[in-house]
Amino acid sequence: MVKQFLSSMTEHIFVDPDITKAETLPASFYRSKEIFDQIKENVFARSWQFIGDSSLVPFADYVHPYWYMEGFLDEPLILVKQKDERIVCLSNVCTHRGNLVIQQAGKQRHLTCAYHGRQFEMNGDFKFMPEFKDTQDFPRPCEGLHKCPTELWGKFIFTALEPAFDIRSVLKIMDERVGFLPMNDFILERSLSRDYLVNSNWALYCDNYLEGFHIPFVHPDLNAALDYSTYTTELYDHMTLQIGYADDGVECFDLPAGHPDEGKKVAAYYYWIFPNLMFNFYPWGLSINVVKPLTINKTKVSFISYVYDHEKLEVGAGSKLDKVEREDEYVVEGVQKGISSRFYQNGRFAPEKEKGVHHFQRMLAEALK
Repeated sequence: MVKQFLSSMTEHIFVDPDITKAETLPASFYRSKEIFDQIKENVFARSWQFIGDSSLVPFADYVHPYWYMEGFLDEPLILVKQKDERIVCLSNVCTHRGNLVIQQAGKQRHLTCAYHGRQFEMNGDFKFMPEFKDTQDFPRPCEGLHKCPTELWGKFIFTALEPAFDIRSVLKIMDERVGFLPMNDFILERSLSRDYLVNSNWALYCDNYLEGFHIPFVHPDLNAALDYSTYTTELYDHMTLQIGYADDGVECFDLPAGHPDEGKKVAAYYYWIFPNLMFNFYPWGLSINVVKPLTINKTKVSFISYVYDHEKLEVGAGSKLDKVEREDEYVVEGVQKGISSRFYQNGRFAPEKEKGVHHFQRMLAEALK
């Protein structure tokens, strides 16, 4: 009965692949608790998430417990640096009685559950269990800790539970434009990193991010830094790239010879990875935004800043990020209130300006099938 009910709720969710004919997702998508729960399993449980950088596990045999999408999916995991310097991700749930294996970060010789002493190798394989000598058919193949997919992009760590796609295909495309940057030299700037609570559905926040259409109307300072007429959007499988070109006299990248945008005045590269990761590159460094659903109409957005050139922080498209964020929140929260109206059902797309939104909403509609 539950599956039949969810199917009836989502069978009308459709976004035409032809943007000139398409209607946006219906207001019910952002209001329905049933759809929100289905997106949790169909989209986020199959997503890649940014966890942090390699400083989380600074040396061999170091472990770092964390929660995958804390407050939403709440899956307990562990990052472990192996003796060969590889970083692996393991379930943090003991296969005996379900206790958390690791409670705090630090160096370990092996992974030991404090409840009954079950031990695991640092790669998650089962090692030893006291008082089990008379247990038949033990150990089974499933006695080890579940191993989760892990991918490093330079020093940046991504993990997944059961990913729907190979993130390496996305990172390869990102490398084409930003691979020349010395990202391993980018330094985490905690004073510029913060969390924002937004009173809206998480997807409304992403809708807003994925188009520059609103920039002249919502962001006066950003609009002054960018040449709105040349703002472009490129679509890829599981990813969107928006390129903001600098207006005259505005700070831009020093692009190397042979770069795809050689000779152009690029002020910012805005990468979005489905469903909720944003990698914003500026001449000063990188702002990573992680959009985390909390409830159907409350979202946490984590800004994580990695700085390379402090002298460029307060100039160009990458300046005043807190002000830009507050402006975005004001608009998105207004939309959240507006979609509750009995008079709003859905809208249409501006074909050239809202390609990114259309791309995103198509992926969401497909995930609900």
